[in-house]
Amino acid sequence: MSGLVNEQCSACRVGAPTVTETEARELLLEIPDWAIVTVKDVPQLKREYRFKNFAAALAFVNAVGELAESLQHHPDITFGWGYARIVWYTHKIHGLHRNDFVCAAKSDQLFEQNQS
Repeated sequence: MSGLVNEQCSACRVGAPTVTETEARELLLEIPDWAIVTVKDVPQLKREYRFKNFAAALAFVNAVGELAESLQHHPDITFGWGYARIVWYTHKIHGLHRNDFVCAAKSDQLFEQNQS
């Protein structure tokens, strides 16, 4: 499991620096199932998780929602029968902050916990 799961999110304000391309490449090594996608010129972290049914996907989405609320950092989530897509990025800075990588790692940890 990535060392990012042990990090805490820091408060992020408008004007906070985004991660550099080099930092992003290094951080992606810790969360290899994630990809950086660009939507309307905004880089975002995206991953799709697979589940055995709707109920399992819903339970995972609810767990990610609770995580997001506890961190006051909220992803875009779409889900349906057997899948959930999570997208993390920092709205205030229109890009990626280290917090997004931390949250992605914590999402992976929740997924692993729900699989056992």
